[in-house]
Amino acid sequence: MRKFDILKNVEISAFAAEGKSIAKVDGFVFFLDNAVPGDVADIQIIRLKKNFGEAKALTINQLSPLRETPKCEHFGVCGGCKWQHLSYTNQLQFKQQQVIDAFTKIGKIDFPEPLAIVGSSQIYKYRNRLDFTFSNSRWLTDAEIKDLATVYDRNALGFHVPGRFDKIVEVNHCHLQGGKSNEIRLFAGAFAREHKAEFYDFREQVGLLRQLVIRTTSTGQVMVIVWFCKEDDFNEMLLSALKVKFPEITSLNYIIDNKRNDSMNDVVVHPYSGIPYIVEEMEDLKFRIGPKSFYQTNSSQAYELYKVTRDFAGLTGSENVYDLYTGTGTIALFVAKMAAKVVGVEYVEEAIADAKLNAKENKINNAKFFAGDIKDVMNDDFVARHGKPDVIITDPPRVGMHEDVVQKIIEFSPAKIVYVSCNPATQARDLAWMNETYKVSRVQTVDMFPHTHHVENVVLLERR
Repeated sequence: MRKFDILKNVEISAFAAEGKSIAKVDGFVFFLDNAVPGDVADIQIIRLKKNFGEAKALTINQLSPLRETPKCEHFGVCGGCKWQHLSYTNQLQFKQQQVIDAFTKIGKIDFPEPLAIVGSSQIYKYRNRLDFTFSNSRWLTDAEIKDLATVYDRNALGFHVPGRFDKIVEVNHCHLQGGKSNEIRLFAGAFAREHKAEFYDFREQVGLLRQLVIRTTSTGQVMVIVWFCKEDDFNEMLLSALKVKFPEITSLNYIIDNKRNDSMNDVVVHPYSGIPYIVEEMEDLKFRIGPKSFYQTNSSQAYELYKVTRDFAGLTGSENVYDLYTGTGTIALFVAKMAAKVVGVEYVEEAIADAKLNAKENKINNAKFFAGDIKDVMNDDFVARHGKPDVIITDPPRVGMHEDVVQKIIEFSPAKIVYVSCNPATQARDLAWMNETYKVSRVQTVDMFPHTHHVENVVLLERR
C-alpha cells in the first residue's frame, strides 16, 4: 500500500478517539474522519506511518444503519457537528466507550462500571456561545471552483473549515444557538458588505473585521462582541446599527486589536451599550458572565454536570473545599452552601473578578477566590493560610492538569478529589499519575455537546 492508493469496499468497523472511525485492511489500521461504523466505502490513503495510516472515504457504497440524515445544510464542510449524521442514541454509546477506552488504554487503571451517561435534553439550540469569523477567503463550492469567473464575493462570516486557518464557510443558518443569533450574524455580514468593510485576511494579517461573538443565557440576555483590527469610522456605524436593530442585545461590546491569535484573554474588551456582562441562573444562584469569562456552553447540561460534581463530593457542611480552575466560580458557589469553606483558584484575573462579584451578589460569605497560575499558587504558604483541603474539585482545560499541580494535590492529601474533565484522554493520564495514592470510586459521563465527539466526564477519587 502506498500514499494516495484507493482501497475498494472497505468496511468501517468502529469509532476511535477524537471522533475518528477505524477501518482495517489486511490487519493494518486506518483512521478516517468522514465515515461511520457499518459503512462500506472506497477509501483513499492520505498518510502512512509504521503502525497505522490515515484515509478519507471517497464513496460510501453501503450506508451504515447507524446513519441519520443531517439537519444542517453545511454538514460536512463546516468544522462543527461532525456526528450529525449519527443517531443521538449511538452518539451517547460511543462517547461512553470513549471514556472507557481512555481509562483502559491510556490510564491503565482500575475503575468501576461507569454510571449511565447523562444525555442532553436538547440536541439543537443548546449552545450559549458561538464565535463567528470574518474572512476575505470564503470556502468555495465545487460549482464555484469550476466557474471562478462567476464568483464576485469572496467574503464570509461563519466557521473555519477543518484544517484551514484562513478558509471560512459562509453560514446561512446554524442550528446550535437559538434566539436572535442567526439574525444578528446575518445582519452584521450584510451590513459589512453593504458598506464595503474589509473582512480579515488571515494570511496577510490585514483587514478590519475579525470576529463576532454571540453569547446568550437561559434568562433571555444576549451579549455581542465585535472584534475590529483597527480604528475606523465603520466601527461606530456597525455597533450603532446593531444596537438599533436588536434591542434584545443587553450587552454590546467591542475589541480593537490586530494581534496574531484569536484568544481574548490578553485584549481589552470595551463596553459600547447595555451592561458589560450577562447573568445566568442555576437553582437559587445567579452567575455574572463577562466577555472573557468561561461558562459551560450548554447551560442546561452544566446544571446536570454540577449536580453530579456536588453529589460525588458528598459534602456534610464541615469540609474545606478547594475548587481549582474555578472560572467565574460556578462550581465553587454551587457547592458552597454544603461546605464550611470554599477556596477557588483561576489564572484568568477577569474571571476571578466575576467570581468575587458572583459570591457577593449571591450573599455567599464562605467562598474566597484567587487569581494566578495554579501550579504557582498552590504552595505550602497558600495552604497554611487557607487550610488543608478536605476535598479538591478540579475542572482543568482540555490539556489537563500540569504535573506539578497533580503532585501538589497528592502532597496535600485530601480525602476526596472530584475531577471534572472535557477530555477523557488527559484525565486518564492525570489519574494514572495519582493511581498509587487514589483509587477511582465513581465515574459519570455527561454529554454537553451533541453531534460532536466531545464529552464531559466526572470522576470521584478517594484516598487509598
